[in-house]
Amino acid sequence: MKYSGNTKKEFSTILKKEKLLIGMLHIPALPGTPNSSLNINQIIKKVLIEAEIYKKAGLKTVMLENMHDVPYTRGFVDPVVTAIMSIAAFQIRKNFDLFCGIQILAAANTEAVAVAHASGCHFIRVENFIYAHVADEGWMEACAGELLRYRRKISAENVLIFTDIQKKHSSHSITADLDLNDWIETAEFFGSDGIIITGKKTSDPPDLEVLHNINCKTKLPIILGSGITAENISLYWDYADGFIVGSYFKENGKWYNSVSELKIKDFMKIFRESSQKRKE
Repeated sequence: MKYSGNTKKEFSTILKKEKLLIGMLHIPALPGTPNSSLNINQIIKKVLIEAEIYKKAGLKTVMLENMHDVPYTRGFVDPVVTAIMSIAAFQIRKNFDLFCGIQILAAANTEAVAVAHASGCHFIRVENFIYAHVADEGWMEACAGELLRYRRKISAENVLIFTDIQKKHSSHSITADLDLNDWIETAEFFGSDGIIITGKKTSDPPDLEVLHNINCKTKLPIILGSGITAENISLYWDYADGFIVGSYFKENGKWYNSVSELKIKDFMKIFRESSQKRKE
C-alpha cells in the first residue's frame, strides 16, 4: 500500500499548507443502473486510466463519484454499487499515491463512509448534512446526527466529511430566511470537516457576491465545488481553500465525457502559477 494509516491527520495537514485541488473521477454507470453497459473489469480499468492521467498531470487528490448512475435513488443504493465503488477506490489507493474522496449519489452517505473506510480513502462529500431541502431526487432530510454516529460505530473517524451547503440542483425555499453564514455556522456546530459551496447546477460557478458576504469566523476549509475553470479561477482564488473540478477537465467541458489530458495540463499551469504568485 502507498498510503499512511493515519489518513485524517495526513490529509488535514495538506489542507492547512496549500490550496486543495480535487479532480473528479466519474465512475462509469454501475450494474443495475439504466445506463450500465460495461462489465466490472472494464469499469475499473477506465477509472484507473483516468486516475493515472490526473496523477501524471500533478494532481494530488481525486474524488470517485457514481454520477453516471442517473436517475439516482434517494438515500440508498444497490449493494453492487457499494461493492464496486469499494473495489475501484481500493485500486486507486493501491496503485497511485493520491488522496481520494467518495461520493455516492444520491445521499447514500453511510455507504460512502463505509467505502472510504474499507478502501483507505480520506473524505466523503455529503449533500444533505444539515437542513432539509428538496432535491431533484425528492425530499432530503438532514443526516448529520445519524452519519456521525455511524462513522463512530465503524471506527471510521479518519474519514473526513465535507458538506455541501445550499446544495446545487435543489430548492431551498424552506430555509430562505437563512444566509450562507447561518449554514456554515450550523455545519461547523454539527461536526462538519469542511464546507462545499457551488453554483445552482453542475458547471455553474458560485456567486461571487455571495462568497464576498461570508463573514462568519469558521475554522473549516471552504471548497468551491462547481464551475471552476482555467479562465475564472483567479477570480475565486482568495475565496476558497480548495476547488473541485469536474466538467472543465472533461472533453468539450461535458461531465459525461472522458477526462482530457490537454485541459488538465492547461489548468494545472494556471493553478501552479497562481499558487506561486501568492507565495512570493
